[in-house]
Amino acid sequence: MLWATAGVTALGFFITLEIVARRYGLPGPITNQVKEVVFAPKSGFLLYAGMALMMVVLTWRQRFLAAGAAIGIDVVFFLVRWAADAQPTDGHPFGNGALWVILGCAVIAVTRRTGPERLLLLKGVGLALLLVAGRKTGDTWLLITSRTRPTVLDPYVATADHALGNPSWLAGRIVRATGPIGSHILDYVYIQLAVAAVAVAMYQLRKVAVERRFPRHHLVRTFLVIGLLGPGIYMIFPVVGPVFAYGADGGHWAVADLWPHTPPPISTPHPVPFDEITPRNCMPSLHTAWATAIFIHSRKGPRALRYAGTFWLIATLGATLGFGYHYGVDLVAGVVFTLTIEAALLSLARGWDRSGTQLVVYGTTVFAALLLCYRYLPVEMAQAPWLFGPLLLLAMASVIQGYVRTTRRWEPAAAPAPRPEPQPEPV
Repeated sequence: MLWATAGVTALGFFITLEIVARRYGLPGPITNQVKEVVFAPKSGFLLYAGMALMMVVLTWRQRFLAAGAAIGIDVVFFLVRWAADAQPTDGHPFGNGALWVILGCAVIAVTRRTGPERLLLLKGVGLALLLVAGRKTGDTWLLITSRTRPTVLDPYVATADHALGNPSWLAGRIVRATGPIGSHILDYVYIQLAVAAVAVAMYQLRKVAVERRFPRHHLVRTFLVIGLLGPGIYMIFPVVGPVFAYGADGGHWAVADLWPHTPPPISTPHPVPFDEITPRNCMPSLHTAWATAIFIHSRKGPRALRYAGTFWLIATLGATLGFGYHYGVDLVAGVVFTLTIEAALLSLARGWDRSGTQLVVYGTTVFAALLLCYRYLPVEMAQAPWLFGPLLLLAMASVIQGYVRTTRRWEPAAAPAPRPEPQPEPV
């Protein structure tokens, strides 16, 4: 019933978003996904990552067959496009095969499987399609924010960011000093965040094919909920980011061309109009939220996975600030946002208790307080950085500490190693 309810809810959400997008003259997530059955996909890596996620429910023989079929279909698509001189100029020349295999497994589940085997395969297909559709949904949401929010609140956030010392301006200068190598590495990490999430999720789901069931909680759930709730905050608190509001990328819409060399002066902020193209996708930083979720879920993996999770978090923070996509206060809000969602999902999986409820309520309160401060106290924050800077970090640290303390109590205690009983000495 839970999976059925989640599936119906997701489908209803996608249909609603499709209708809303059409009203603004935009293709919705369903339309964009259907196009990739034939046309070049926007991200072939994401489609193959989704297929890899689905394959956790398959046997090794079935995995080799699925991977071979996907590669073979992509080769056929490539040859047809090459013969027709229709090589894609926007998107990747591969990925259609992975989508065909995912859809083919859905057909097999309905027509060739029964009972628990059908349900398990449909769950795998559902996770893959949700991951892929989540990307399409996010793209549509961003277009809707740019059309429905004609003004942005960047002056408020930029002023509040003085409390943290304008870290985006500092990181922007550092990234530019590293040259093209540093920029390319950070750009790859920033773009392929979903692929990193799939790597961690596949480790968490590695026993599904043997146990024939999914664990009660895993990274994909957190990833999807973050993507579902985050754009709603975008609509409430529209922000485009320093590279657009205070940089050359904003064109004549920018407040000034200051980023990354000159921090904006402290003045009374006010909403400013902006174009109908740039997404209002800064508050909170969902890239920070997703990277934090990857870091949390990689903690119980092997050493290599833990190192990778740490690297992805640090590199993502560097990219979000260094490319001018976010302010420092966005990142603080993103960390609190993730920990609150993770606490709620863990409580839902294990059963709600007092400690879980208190943690979720506290995280929600801190997150709301951050947004209210950014909106109504930015000048005070900028004029007293010695007070509000530490307060922001302490508020974030208190949520982190509460999460760690509470979740440690939830972990089952390790059974003590059996001690050998003393044996009588030979006479």
